[in-house]
Amino acid sequence: MLSPRNRELLGLVPSALLVTGGFTAIFIQAQKSSPGTATSLTLNHISGVSLTYGALFLGLCVAAHLVIRFALPNADPYMFPLVAVLASVGIVMIYRIEPTLARQQAQWMVVGLVLFAATIVALRRRGVGVLARYRYTIALIGIGMTVLPRLPGIGEEVNGAYLDIHIGSVSFQPAEFAKVAIVIFLASYLRDNRQILVTAGRRVLGLTIPPMKQFGPMLIVWGAAMATLLLTRELGTSLMFYGAFLALLYVATGRLSFPLVGIVLFALGAWYLAGHVSHVEARVLAWEHPFNEELYKREVGGSYQLAQALFAQADGGVLGTGFDRSLLRFPVEVAPHVIVRQSILPVPESDTIYAVIVNELGLAGAAALLGVYLMLVARGLKTAVLARDSFSKLLATGLSFVIAIQVFVIVGGVTRVIPLTGVTLPFVAYGGSSVVMNFVLVALLLVVSDRARRPHVAPARR
Repeated sequence: MLSPRNRELLGLVPSALLVTGGFTAIFIQAQKSSPGTATSLTLNHISGVSLTYGALFLGLCVAAHLVIRFALPNADPYMFPLVAVLASVGIVMIYRIEPTLARQQAQWMVVGLVLFAATIVALRRRGVGVLARYRYTIALIGIGMTVLPRLPGIGEEVNGAYLDIHIGSVSFQPAEFAKVAIVIFLASYLRDNRQILVTAGRRVLGLTIPPMKQFGPMLIVWGAAMATLLLTRELGTSLMFYGAFLALLYVATGRLSFPLVGIVLFALGAWYLAGHVSHVEARVLAWEHPFNEELYKREVGGSYQLAQALFAQADGGVLGTGFDRSLLRFPVEVAPHVIVRQSILPVPESDTIYAVIVNELGLAGAAALLGVYLMLVARGLKTAVLARDSFSKLLATGLSFVIAIQVFVIVGGVTRVIPLTGVTLPFVAYGGSSVVMNFVLVALLLVVSDRARRPHVAPARR
């Protein structure tokens, strides 16, 4: 039977093979698209560049594996290989869309792995429990960072939302840090007050109303986070926070009435926002009528992006059109002898990368990708089950639900299950801050997993 170290190392091989095979397919298709290109050029790419990229990717993953095994020898051996598979799919797909962005994504991945290792090393002895001591500080920093995109000079509006802050040539989405910070706060606060929330409340119409002395501070911090996200019009992250909040509230208290009331309140709030906030109303209209001619042709706040994503997925069918075969841009003559390549599918490297995957790999490839996400979330929830203290259980649960809800929000938006919002597909879509913070998130899960899976040592008898 393989040891956890060998199982994790062996699990990294498929991700490296995906990178090598993906780049090989890209270069072969590029050679077919340019008949004048010599066949030997393609062979050189296959033997040289493809294998080099695969080896570099495997080297980064092996380095992270060594950090995990030396610092956290009992950590879940399957979690990081699943992340590596997702990251390999992302690198290949982004390179297929725009090579320059893929190189930037690779650089952010290196930064993410450095912070991944730093988080593991910093918490390997004391565990994640040390984070609970600074819950208010962490929450305030997270909330404060979400307001930064609204500040003039460093923030700007893009497609109706304030997402990024720009400092020189570097851009960052503060909401990515906030999602981890708020989960840490909620897990810590619920650990200390969950018993009072259940037993000390008043019964009104069959529902337990928690005492505001204990419930109030949590609502204030969570409400401040939601308010700042609505201020920046970051609806996808707001939905992700709300889902994680309800999940943690249910796990901590065991009362189904809490999330049910929360869902009702969410429905009322969504109904109000859809009729009174222009940005939300435009998203809802595009969701309800994606093929309406007027909405389709509207330059700002229309349904063009969603409709094109649906067309791309329909074109993919069950097995897809083939790797690197989807049409993302077409030449348009804007002036005599001046031709530009106009985008058919807006923001294919980020918001609609799932539509590109479905178009080229079909329903089968998309189902495989979602299966990897399901396995990653399942490993996170198993870690929560095995955790030996309440804070670790709640933290692992919250972080796992953040990944699950984030995938649901973007995939549901692209497939028209819910209105489309600007949330990135974890580890796959282009986005430096998303990649970095998701690696930190996984590092926290691995720290919890290591302590949960350590062999129990009975205290020595005196």
